[in-house]
Amino acid sequence: MHKRKRFKITDILIGVVFTLFFISLSVIITINFRPLYYFDVNYLNIVETSGYSKEEIIDNYNALIDYSSPFFQGRLEFPTLPSSESGIQHFEEVKNIFTFFYLLVALSFIIVIMIILQKIKKKDYSFLPVSAITAIVLPLTLGLFMAIDFDTSFLVFHKLFFNNDYWLFDPATDPVINILPDTFFLHSALLIILLVLLGSLSLYLIYLHLNKKTGIKHRKIKGIKI
Repeated sequence: MHKRKRFKITDILIGVVFTLFFISLSVIITINFRPLYYFDVNYLNIVETSGYSKEEIIDNYNALIDYSSPFFQGRLEFPTLPSSESGIQHFEEVKNIFTFFYLLVALSFIIVIMIILQKIKKKDYSFLPVSAITAIVLPLTLGLFMAIDFDTSFLVFHKLFFNNDYWLFDPATDPVINILPDTFFLHSALLIILLVLLGSLSLYLIYLHLNKKTGIKHRKIKGIKI
């Protein structure tokens, strides 16, 4: 007879760590997944709406993504597009946010590995379904919010992460905004959510595999354990 294990409060905390790891990793993957933008150049008719050639659009976008890496040293310079000081400062702030996600993914990855090794040692896998559920709550909530009103979601995001209005670009001084339509950011957000959901699903599938292999069973929460 297999021993029934209780879900523990610490399982929820572990789920939060996995959620932070999945989100930060998904953000980094999305930032560096340039084919998404290359697809949108055609799909969103950016050549027609911006007035620039496809080659020029991609060159300037690549320069922006190269600069956004924490490993890039130097000032942002677009190959063919002018930019204002406020525009440059905004992209500096964006780079700082991206750098934070790189640090977060590194830190959360280390903690996740430590947790997994400790749980394997104890043969305690109760954290897997709890972490899967925890990791799915936030992206689904954000996805629902964006589906209802993406414009408001976009505004709230900038209000939360930036303490100025430098993100309100003037196309006359910062024409880069013409090659970065809002719908592209929507597609990026959807990709992040999808990747987090895949991370959550992977945890649950691992749990099902281990459950089938070892016969682990869990009590319904009654007298919650810590």
